[in-house]
Amino acid sequence: MEEHSKHGKVGLASLRAGMHRNTGARYLRLGKAPSEMRIERSWRTRPDPFSEDWPGVEERLLEAPELEAKALFEDLCERRPGKYQEGQLRTFQRRVKQWRATDGPPKEVFFEQRHRPGEAIQTDFTSMSALGITICGELFPHLMCRQVLPYSNWEWATVVRSESMAALRKGIQSAVFRLGRVAEYSQTDNSSAATHKLDKGKREFNSEYLALMRHLGMKPRTTGIGEKEQNGDIEASHGVFKRRVEQHLLLRGSRDFDSVVEWEQWVRQIAEKANSLRSEKLDEELAVMRVLDVHRLPEFREEEVRVKKGSTIRIRNNTYSVPSRLRGERVRVRVYDDRLDVYYGGIRQMTTERLLGEGRHRIDYRHIIWSLVRKPGAFERYRYREALFPGEIFRVAFDALQDNLASTRKADIEYLRILHLAASTMECEVEAALRVVMARGKLPTSNHVKQLLSSDQPEIPTMEALVPDLEIYDSLLGQVAEVRS
Repeated sequence: MEEHSKHGKVGLASLRAGMHRNTGARYLRLGKAPSEMRIERSWRTRPDPFSEDWPGVEERLLEAPELEAKALFEDLCERRPGKYQEGQLRTFQRRVKQWRATDGPPKEVFFEQRHRPGEAIQTDFTSMSALGITICGELFPHLMCRQVLPYSNWEWATVVRSESMAALRKGIQSAVFRLGRVAEYSQTDNSSAATHKLDKGKREFNSEYLALMRHLGMKPRTTGIGEKEQNGDIEASHGVFKRRVEQHLLLRGSRDFDSVVEWEQWVRQIAEKANSLRSEKLDEELAVMRVLDVHRLPEFREEEVRVKKGSTIRIRNNTYSVPSRLRGERVRVRVYDDRLDVYYGGIRQMTTERLLGEGRHRIDYRHIIWSLVRKPGAFERYRYREALFPGEIFRVAFDALQDNLASTRKADIEYLRILHLAASTMECEVEAALRVVMARGKLPTSNHVKQLLSSDQPEIPTMEALVPDLEIYDSLLGQVAEVRS
């Protein structure tokens, strides 16, 4: 019609509109656009295939509205074999959808809320494992502890390993110390990190979380049980945040980072770029938030335990080995979100990665091998024996020794000697030596491995002793005296 008003030629106007001349002439004659001529159809073009059984389906939907259309259709096919085909599922789903909209029960309504500046900071955990991040080539499964200010949508993120109190303390403190101010409320969901379940069926905040809130000067607040939409701002932003990180990873061209610290800093740079677009509303929030005037709490929980006879300690229902010199002593363990630091006499003795979950163990062969080589009989039925194979090649070598030596005891002794070599030299060199020995078709005994290690010992170069020229110092002293005068 627009084209026709320019020149009055029906054929040319129809051609430019992409339609036949007769169709264009009809629209011009009626003076209506195609959308205005559409008539809503109130009749079916073919018989309803489910009319006979629909009353029964409707009755079941009234009894249990949460039933899905696919489950109902499969049940209908079982009760009426041969009457319905798989291709009718989509038609049945449309019929159920229409019933829910016209005759179904009322649905829950969510009411959009107004946020007040500086009222609350929301905290939640989200998994980042789907992004496939690697640290030095090794897959790094982890979470992000995220914070959002609902009014301005300011966000922050901290790398953590689990939904623990240590992770919560680390994440919240990182966010508020970045802001330099604190909101009136700190809002979380009902995760066990901040709460614990009482006999009344009600969740209350645990003492550690309450102590953190008192220190920072915020009031703790949680969502209702099963009401995650009350934490909706941060819940909804998880997907947006991860899509943004994914896009930056694609631009970067690599998902590998040299360290966890580098990965965390890289993510925070992305958050800072997004926050820079929210500066106007953030300024409104900061203006009404209280200034943070306290020191940062330690991000660990300290426990004192005694080292058992097996040179192990038990922390949070997991077992860790420690150097055997500490056997029988009481040690102090700092439990971080991602690691354990073991102290004795105020001096750190070791650091090890913290295990996630319960009932697991982390045994370092270097801590116990010195005793095992003196008591090789203990190796066969050692409770944590599988932990004494630091790599696949060590296991293959042990199996070869068992298959070719006269007794299991001799195989155990030879393997423990190899493990002793790895502990007293370098594991990577012993591993390389084992590969060479087995590639040559030899039995991987400790003597064969030792021969390769000794042949690769570096030679210490001879160097002439350095004789200092004392006249240089005399000249320097003379220059100093001249400057003073």
